[in-house]
Amino acid sequence: MKLFFRHYGKGPELLILHGLFGISDNWVTLGKQLGENFHVIIPDLRNHGRSPHSERFDFPSLEQDVLELIEEEAEGAVLLMGHSLGGRIAVQLALHYPETVRKLVVVDISLRKYTPRREHLELISAMHALDLSAGGRRTDLEKQLRQRIPSLKIRQFLLKNLFWNASGKLAWRLNVPVISASLPGLFDGLDMTGRYTGPTLFIRGERSDYILESNLPAIHETFPGATVRTIRDATHWVHADNPGEFYEAVSAFLPGDQ
Repeated sequence: MKLFFRHYGKGPELLILHGLFGISDNWVTLGKQLGENFHVIIPDLRNHGRSPHSERFDFPSLEQDVLELIEEEAEGAVLLMGHSLGGRIAVQLALHYPETVRKLVVVDISLRKYTPRREHLELISAMHALDLSAGGRRTDLEKQLRQRIPSLKIRQFLLKNLFWNASGKLAWRLNVPVISASLPGLFDGLDMTGRYTGPTLFIRGERSDYILESNLPAIHETFPGATVRTIRDATHWVHADNPGEFYEAVSAFLPGDQ
């Protein structure tokens, strides 16, 4: 599948993969910053943003989409960074096709199997409940979401997935039904075939429970070149909660490839 992507700057290719319910636009600010030294490529994953919809939404298909993008847009191996779901895709790609990844950055996700996360289920429920049929403005829909999602930051994050369709009404760019049905498989443990020995950075939020101390032995076993960096006062949305420290961590890890 050919993914929609944004790109900035010149230099070694740096591919950034967003998380579940995200879009490439969430990473534009960081992408432009990093674009001073790298050719930054930020795709929309399938069933997200401007990329095509599909009935398949699983790790093998997501991985192949990204591999195809690398083969078409990069001149050899890439620097690869992914957040949450994007981090899991990046991990799979590094393990299955290590020759395509020069350095790996995994943002606030571990290798373990997760139980369905309450916040993801609540977001899906809120999207299903949102009444888009009457038209209206984004501000009206934001008021509807406020009853279910107390965080303004998360409401704004979700509302970025709305667009005006050909009928002049707001609609989801997300393929909500397929993503909803696919959630259980996305929380499963990863296919841990192989090891990736290249330089690897795992970044976690200080106030997030996605990477626990008990997860570190498995990370170091599978990624022997890994280091772990904790970003202060950050939740799962590390790059949004503390963008300055996040940028510093990533840029300090990558300079050998400039």
